[in-house]
Amino acid sequence: MNRVIREARAADISDIMEVIDAAKTIMRQDGNMHQWAEGYPSEAVIMADMSKRAGFVVEHQGRIVAYFAFLPSPEPTYDRIYDGAWLNDTLPYHVIHRIASYPDAHGIFSSIMNFCFARDTNIRIDTHRDNKIMQHNCLKHGFTLCGIIYLASGDERLAYQKITHLP
Repeated sequence: MNRVIREARAADISDIMEVIDAAKTIMRQDGNMHQWAEGYPSEAVIMADMSKRAGFVVEHQGRIVAYFAFLPSPEPTYDRIYDGAWLNDTLPYHVIHRIASYPDAHGIFSSIMNFCFARDTNIRIDTHRDNKIMQHNCLKHGFTLCGIIYLASGDERLAYQKITHLP
């Protein structure tokens, strides 16, 4: 497969926003009507990811087909988890946020997981209760549903974690 994952650049912003719009369309078609509403994620959010060197694009044959953020801990909204517990709450971890791709770009989640787990063995991710596609992908790739977290806005998210090996 002719796929490359690289750090996103400011010049990529219009391509990234097109990918995000396509992902929103997929969400709505799948019944996920509330996640990524009201302009989220905005260009400012994506640029903030880039300023932390945490925004990444997936290119296939030179075309940007996906975007995601890969951020080091701590994630403040993960400080409290309800109706469950993290698999490990003492080790540093990375968080994957804002996964977006075109519907015709297959295997994106696997590519992102391979990239991220090559850089950290302890990863957390969260998603909206209505995002059945993301829930399926998390479980398919060995993540454990750990409980519920709440965003700063108060919105509920299902929280997942996968640890490939302990130190």
